Amino acid sequence: MQEGIMDLMWKNAHLYGGNLSYIEALYETYLMDPNAVPQEWREEFDKLPKVGDNLTQDVPHSTIRDHFLYLSKNQKRALPVAVGSVSSEHEKKQVRVLRMINAFRVRGHQMADIDPLGLMQREHVQDLDLRFHELSEADHDTVFQLGSLFFGPEEAPLKQIIDDLKKTYCTTVGAEYMHIVDTQEKRWIQSRLEPVRAHPDTPVEKKLNILERLTAAEGLEKYLGSRYAGAKRFGLEGAESLIISLHTLVQRAGRHGAKELVIGMAHRGRLNTLVNIFGKNPADLFSEFEGKKLVESSGDVKYHQGFSSNVETPGGEVHIAMAFNPSHLEIVAPVVEGSVRARQDRRGDEVGDTVVPINIHGDAAFAGQGVVMETFQMSQTRAYKTGGTIHLVINNQVGFTTSKQEDARSTEYATDVAKMIQAPIFHVNGDDPEAVRFVSQVALDYRNEFKKDVVIDLVCYRRRGHNEADEPSGTQPLMYAQIKKQKSTRELYAAALVAEGVITAEQSKTIEKDYRQALENGQHVAKSLVHEPNSELFVDWKPYLGHEWSFDCDSSVDIKLLQELGAKLADVPEGFLVQRQVQKILDDRKRMAAGAMELNWGMAESLAYASILAQGHPIRLTGQDVGRGTFSHRHSVLHNQKDSSTYVALQDLSADQPSMTIRDSYLSEEAVLAFEYGYSTTMPNALVIWEAQFGDFANGAQVVIDQFITSGEHKWQRLCGLTMLLPHGFEGQGPEHSSARLERFLQLCAEHNIQVCTPTTPAQIFHLLRRQVIRPLRKPLIVMSPKSLLRHKQATSTLDELAEGSFQPVIGEVDQLDPKKVKRLVLCGGKVYYDLYNRRAELKKDDVAIVRIEQLYPFPEAILVEKIAQYTNLESVVWCQEEPMNQGAWYCSQHHMRNSLREHDSKLHLEGVGRPASAAPAVGYISVHVEQQEALVNEAING
Repeated sequence: MQEGIMDLMWKNAHLYGGNLSYIEALYETYLMDPNAVPQEWREEFDKLPKVGDNLTQDVPHSTIRDHFLYLSKNQKRALPVAVGSVSSEHEKKQVRVLRMINAFRVRGHQMADIDPLGLMQREHVQDLDLRFHELSEADHDTVFQLGSLFFGPEEAPLKQIIDDLKKTYCTTVGAEYMHIVDTQEKRWIQSRLEPVRAHPDTPVEKKLNILERLTAAEGLEKYLGSRYAGAKRFGLEGAESLIISLHTLVQRAGRHGAKELVIGMAHRGRLNTLVNIFGKNPADLFSEFEGKKLVESSGDVKYHQGFSSNVETPGGEVHIAMAFNPSHLEIVAPVVEGSVRARQDRRGDEVGDTVVPINIHGDAAFAGQGVVMETFQMSQTRAYKTGGTIHLVINNQVGFTTSKQEDARSTEYATDVAKMIQAPIFHVNGDDPEAVRFVSQVALDYRNEFKKDVVIDLVCYRRRGHNEADEPSGTQPLMYAQIKKQKSTRELYAAALVAEGVITAEQSKTIEKDYRQALENGQHVAKSLVHEPNSELFVDWKPYLGHEWSFDCDSSVDIKLLQELGAKLADVPEGFLVQRQVQKILDDRKRMAAGAMELNWGMAESLAYASILAQGHPIRLTGQDVGRGTFSHRHSVLHNQKDSSTYVALQDLSADQPSMTIRDSYLSEEAVLAFEYGYSTTMPNALVIWEAQFGDFANGAQVVIDQFITSGEHKWQRLCGLTMLLPHGFEGQGPEHSSARLERFLQLCAEHNIQVCTPTTPAQIFHLLRRQVIRPLRKPLIVMSPKSLLRHKQATSTLDELAEGSFQPVIGEVDQLDPKKVKRLVLCGGKVYYDLYNRRAELKKDDVAIVRIEQLYPFPEAILVEKIAQYTNLESVVWCQEEPMNQGAWYCSQHHMRNSLREHDSKLHLEGVGRPASAAPAVGYISVHVEQQEALVNEAING
């Protein structure tokens, strides 16, 4: 806006000098409060084109410039202001005061007293000086007009204005919000901060409540420190105000009607939060410190454990859940978002009123972990929004040992990454618990008002090292010299209350003693805990518990239902014009549904989804191109060529069907897959699928795979039925678009933790997807999805195979070979099967049998024995794979194959055939690819 006004001044001789500042200030004032500017100027500003229906939205610079040029040149109108109108000294100062107020709003946080240690380097901000605005102390008693939105009063003397500005923006709260584009949001924040100067009066009963919470936070750490000296606990000392913030957020969310809160956090303060907010029994925590075995599986350390409970709030009972979290710090954030979205979907809450996500971060991780950016980027997208997240940063001002800003980040604050989505950021001094309470209230209210993310930067310190066994002064000598002298937050606040006469020193000590006594007695210490919780607020996992792995599952479907569903899938609304090639796909699907044409992959997959919906299970399918499918096989989302509207037949099967969510995702793997993991652990009756654009893209989400999907059940007893579709196949597309790194998944397989499958027919994917949700067993499913098989002429199935069959972990020889003549057995999986089959046909080899292993884990050893039992004259057995021999299934699965062969004939030896061992997944030259493919296929068939 200012640049546009500047152009206006230069191009119009009658608009110059003092008028520049005057018009700028008037327009800024008009945006804040139209009634605060003179009527003649309000009429001019009202004529400017508006953005949407909001009269106070900013308009482009060019629009302002063109408007004033039109008035001055074309209509030859005199504008309401001329040089003389601001010629008086008082009017000039009025403009300067308005600009000074704006400067404090923009840059006041840079001078705020937000560091409890007083070590934060705060350079002087020239914009906040009187002299910078051509004002002086001589003007202190001069009264200036402020308008109804400026601090409440219509007018005030300059000294009072400055004092109020400093108290609001430069004390223990530093508010960053002027980077927000939406004027309504800025006005809302100002209306919350400025009337109370960011420090509202706190009632006595609330002061006492704050002291009790600080006593609990400090008391637990002291108790653990004395009872388990030297044991890791990642204590909260120095950041005890976190408990104040969380208590405020939970209670206020409940007051606003929330029924659930899901919290994600790393190590720092986690145990304290579990005991003092969630109501975990201290006796249980003590048992964990003493190393008692709590579960029969591998388990996890105590500061990774999740928890849930119900607490009482002014708005009723609220369920709160702490997400399980590994040591990869920020990765829990998108997991929380997924869990929250699932809970909202279950409640039919499309806005986000009933379930609130809170993510607690460390400052170093918040600034350094890329998944934070990915999580912010998903916050307003259709597939992943949750109605806004409260981000609470425990700002210790140090990572492990890295503390200097030039090493820790390239931004002014650790929280600057949040500005990418224009989230307001409230920096607050952790040693001012009343200010912490206030900004927590404002943050929660902002989230509820605008359904957007908001950040609380709790600036504090870490009294001990990274953990209790660490000595931090070796790397941060000055910081820890100050920390040793620093009184705790509780000490400072208790002393302040004694000085105010709120309590006596004796009463303060009594509160401490009572809390410690409760700990020693093993009592619950969270006062709002509901001891007999309302189970309706829980996710019911009972139907899915206690089921052992089995290959048996009846996934058949009545053929008439399949035909009916198939016809609906191929239909479009009247007048809906689809693209020509898409219409051909729909026409083919009509023939497939009628039985006049065998089914391809896309139709079988679509029928799987349709039949799952018909049985009452919701479906969620996301990924970068899932609507159409990266390889154009799915076309579940049709696009009208007339107006770009969309139609999804899977959402229009019946009036009372479950939800079918299918969304193209933004270009993320890590955060998106973590979101879907969180969703699937909270929606057990749904089929939840993430599809990679190419299988190797899952590499970008390896942390989620390693630390959640493959190990979550055995670490935390968290069941998960997530399905990953990973396009995989060697088709000459180079090293990055061939391999989904099958070997990595197989290396992670143990204790029946996941399922790894390589289906080769449409019927197989149909039954595999159905099996995943209709049986009560919940295990992650990794599907090495094909690419060329999506349209392969031989990769087809009949409606009968869908209606009557089930998923086959092993598919035996399909030709009518004489078993006695078979001398060579080729075991394989995936696309290479068709190359082997066709080469055998070319060579007319009737002594070679080909058996497909469609499930690599859990490995179907007994079923494989059954499939090869008829071949009693075998002389050689090979495993053939397209991957290099140091990759693929060879190393991780050969012992399973050998076990089956040993059952069949102990004299048989298994050999491996594939591409030569390679550092890269595949070659980049098509000629070399073809040469390698020919060689491995020939070797497998001929020996």
